[in-house]
Amino acid sequence: MACVEVRQLTKEFRSPEKDPGLLGALKSLVHRRWKTTRAVDGISFDIQDGELVGFLGVNGAGKTTTLKMLSGLLYPTSGQALVLGHTPSKREASFQKQFSLVMGQRTQLWWEIPAQETFRLNQAIYGLSEAEYRRNLDELVALLELSECLSVPVKKLSLGQRMRAELAVALLHRPSLLLLDEPTLGLDVVMQKKVRGFIREYNKRSNSTILLTSHNMDDVVELCPRVIIIERGTLLYDGSLSDLVKKY
Repeated sequence: MACVEVRQLTKEFRSPEKDPGLLGALKSLVHRRWKTTRAVDGISFDIQDGELVGFLGVNGAGKTTTLKMLSGLLYPTSGQALVLGHTPSKREASFQKQFSLVMGQRTQLWWEIPAQETFRLNQAIYGLSEAEYRRNLDELVALLELSECLSVPVKKLSLGQRMRAELAVALLHRPSLLLLDEPTLGLDVVMQKKVRGFIREYNKRSNSTILLTSHNMDDVVELCPRVIIIERGTLLYDGSLSDLVKKY
């Protein structure tokens, strides 16, 4: 069984439309018009255990929407996704303990308190023993060079330090699947290199499956032997990066 199996996955969003100005607002109260947008349009692909795959496309192509459906945050309009043997939209506890979603523009760290407090919270959420917690945390702190950041309030960390702490808290429970949405967004060149090095090393050490979206092609070239490209919600390409470069 593949780690991720996607078959004709589709997601539509329905949003209200109105004419500009006060008159348009009043009309919309009486007769509301709706617009349907198909963000993901019948895509299909498989990802095997241990693969590190780049998920590419322009802004608005449907990448983040797909990741949210794979993680169970969004319910698909039609089609099916099977992730780690589970249907994500059911949000079963046994499934939620096996994956992590890291979004470069979002944080799961508590802003006012040190990152180590969020680590302790996740230890309780995922039911980690003290021995498991210490072993996993020590390894992540060493790999991500976080020893000096753990006791500092998150709001006082630099963007690079916070991103490394985000990765650490997401991987504390050793997920089998890691969904990364723009993990190097806003980082300087040196920090991008460190984050990429960590992702590569973590993939080798744990044999975890990683699906990564990025507009930074250095991320893709250094990390992803295989790429999936979507445009306006439809699948354009699924294959090796080297073949894509040769062809285009």
